[in-house]
Formats: sequence, structure tokens, C-alpha cells
Amino acid sequence: MHPPGRTLEQPCLRPSVFVVDEVGYQPLERAEANLVFQVISKRYEKGSIVLTSNKTFSEWGQVFGDEVLATAILDRLLHHCEVISINGPSYRLKNRLKAIERENDVA
Repeated sequence: MHPPGRTLEQPCLRPSVFVVDEVGYQPLERAEANLVFQVISKRYEKGSIVLTSNKTFSEWGQVFGDEVLATAILDRLLHHCEVISINGPSYRLKNRLKAIERENDVA
């Protein structure tokens, strides 16, 4: 529960760098998607945002449940950004597969 007069997005505005990991891991409800938009809008041109996602920008409409909302979010994010696209096998999965191979070698 938040103290009176304090909203959920206020703690998201304070840090100089705000990191959101795994955008699109699960689709968002409408209220959650609106909250993301509010945070992005309030941080726009005021603080850095780092996002990770395995979704392409064209899939963000499905993630946020609304193409227009996703476009508005992307418009603010992409205006002053550097997109770093990393292609290849998952780092986490790669390490897990190596561990499984070692376990199988021992057995």
C-alpha cells in the first residue's frame, strides 16, 4: 500500500536510470499498460530508461493490448534512444544446456 498522496509511478521517477527487464514476457492488463505509459511519459526527456525484451517493436501492440498505446510508448522511447539488437541463443539457456550436458556426462 502506498502512503496517502503518493502514486505507484513516483518511485519510478526518482532514479537517474530506470531499468525494465523482460518487456513482453507476459501480456499486460489494460491498467498495467496505462501505468507503463504514464511512467514512460513522465520520464520522457527527464531520465534514462533501459529496457530489455525479446519482442520486436511490431509485437508491442499485443504486449500492451492496444496498438495505439504501444505506438505512443514507442514514440517516447525511440525519440532519443540507442537500440541494441542482440541476436543469437539465449545466454541463460546456453548455460543451462551446458550444465545439463555435464550432468549427462557424469551419469
